[in-house]
Amino acid sequence: MINATSLRAGMVIKFNNELHSIFAFTHRTPGNLRAFVQVKMRNLRSGAMFEHRFASEDRVDKVTLDEQEVEFLYKEVETYHFMNTETYEQYEFGDDVLGEAAQFLTANLKLKIEFYEEKPVGVELPAAVEMQVIETEPGLKGATVSNVGKPAKMESGLVVQVPAFINEGEVIRVSTTTGEYLERA
Repeated sequence: MINATSLRAGMVIKFNNELHSIFAFTHRTPGNLRAFVQVKMRNLRSGAMFEHRFASEDRVDKVTLDEQEVEFLYKEVETYHFMNTETYEQYEFGDDVLGEAAQFLTANLKLKIEFYEEKPVGVELPAAVEMQVIETEPGLKGATVSNVGKPAKMESGLVVQVPAFINEGEVIRVSTTTGEYLERA
């Protein structure tokens, strides 16, 4: 157990018997009132974001997660297959564990899976992934600098707005935090 004033962004805590990741943290001492800690956190099971106010003297359960590096192998209907890169042990996860991260998965992608008491609770993707464009309108000759975009469907099914000069078959880099086009790979 730690004091609420010791909370920091990136920590995982147990709150209302569920795991939450801290995104933003502010310690406030308003005038002649009692100090408090305003925290923005995300429920690791449901993905819901919310804010909560802790009194400075409140105690919270800090949780340590076991992180394992895995490699994405393939998708089978609604099950995703991964292999631990150190032990070669294989895991199967569904959309309940992966959430929106599933749309960024490509063959042989290395990522980290977070476990709590040997149960998977979250996924940590790299900052950007390389994906192949499988469907888009033909590119325009000479359209090298333009802020006009067009939709492009990636190999995983994700649809990204790309510049007009991108063609089918090209490999591009996509941000996993925003889902936006970054550059050609």
